Amino acid sequence: MNQHLRRAGRLALVAGLAAGLAGCGINAIPTKEEAAKARWADVQNDYQRRSDLIPNLVATVKGYAAQERNVLDEVTQARASATQIRLDPSKPPSSQADLDAYAQAQDRLGGALSRLLVANERYPDLKSNENFLALQSQLEGTENRIAIARRDYNAAVQDYNTTLRVFPTSIWAASLYSSSKPMPLFSASAAAQSAPTVSFDTSVPGAAPGSPPPSPAPAPAKP
Repeated sequence: MNQHLRRAGRLALVAGLAAGLAGCGINAIPTKEEAAKARWADVQNDYQRRSDLIPNLVATVKGYAAQERNVLDEVTQARASATQIRLDPSKPPSSQADLDAYAQAQDRLGGALSRLLVANERYPDLKSNENFLALQSQLEGTENRIAIARRDYNAAVQDYNTTLRVFPTSIWAASLYSSSKPMPLFSASAAAQSAPTVSFDTSVPGAAPGSPPPSPAPAPAKP
């Protein structure tokens, strides 16, 4: 009987210690770190989805608006540049500089895409093309998913980074989880905060399709 009581007492002690440690947040750091990693994978997946849609979009627009070569080339080059920046999808970037370079390349691609989609206003046949409409709809949906994924990633990272600094979880960060480091956040670039402007007006002599309008001539000096 006493042996059973001692065993029960040991089990109760172990259970009590486990509950006490859990209450002190010993599992909070790895739990929130994994959540942030999952949100980063979502960001990568949505950017990849957008990248996969671009070749078909460019091919469709080229069939109806080949004269928009400047914009088509810009999208193709921006996509190539964005895909050259490879970050591990299984873990967030290790530095703010890496994330900023990745985000800037993706923002440039987004800006080029927005300029390409503006071109559809010049081509009624393109605007009514079922393939173009489907691709446009998928791109719009993907852009929304990217915005949400970035927001959710930032929220998860902020929660995780805070856990590394506040008491009592900061104790575990300094001892058991010393290899866990703060993660970088997405920040809006200057280009992303303003809508891109572009003119497809080819009525100006010598203007290339898709090129920005020329600067106005200076006013004549007053006598």
